[in-house]
Amino acid sequence: MFASWHKYASLMHFHALSQRVSPWCFGLSAVLFAAGLIGGLGLAPTDYQQGESFRIIYVHVPSAWLSMFAYIVMATAGALSLIWKVKLGEVIARACAPLGASFTALALVTGALWGKPMWGTWWAWDARLTSELLLLFLYLGYIALQAAIDDRRAAARAGAVLALVGVVNIPIIHYSVEWWSTLHQPATITKLGAPSIATSMLIPLLLMAFASQVFFFAVLLVRTRCEILEFERHTQWVKALVGRSSMPTVIA
Repeated sequence: MFASWHKYASLMHFHALSQRVSPWCFGLSAVLFAAGLIGGLGLAPTDYQQGESFRIIYVHVPSAWLSMFAYIVMATAGALSLIWKVKLGEVIARACAPLGASFTALALVTGALWGKPMWGTWWAWDARLTSELLLLFLYLGYIALQAAIDDRRAAARAGAVLALVGVVNIPIIHYSVEWWSTLHQPATITKLGAPSIATSMLIPLLLMAFASQVFFFAVLLVRTRCEILEFERHTQWVKALVGRSSMPTVIA
């Protein structure tokens, strides 16, 4: 069984696997998004303190979770490429960075939209907000490194080092509301004991989080395919693949 899965470390085999899996991921994420949005925007009751503005959590919280999760994926893939010279790790890390940056930016923007009516300000140098902003800079720094270094293998090594150093910021983001006195509210879902959020609000939030996670993997697979074709553009299998896709269709 391990041998059958081991082959997908090959860029050619992973490209084929991605083509088969990504449409199912997009379909599943669409169903989950629909269920989550109906539950969050239509069925969940109005919060007695925040009013209707609380509904931004159905975008903000999944984005914030994915901003950290995507970085862990990027750093893990970078470690695989740096330590064990796995080419697939290079392309996954490279494909992951723009996605992580997008989710981080979305988390910051939606957080600001929520913060203005709740805190009276768009931004505060709060520990959670500041560490999340640093995460965005880490993503942008990784992307800049890839663009600045022409040699893709050297760029991958430099990016992997940056990503691994930046991992220290992930627990800071997660535990910042516990380590310091911050404006940001403490954990309501992942804390020990029962979550301090009504079930009617929690279920749509979990659906949106799962939908975002599946969507992330779907887009990551598509981006990884593009990176593989760029990385392997001089190989025979890519030339054959491109040749088949560019052949004109003959209609009888």
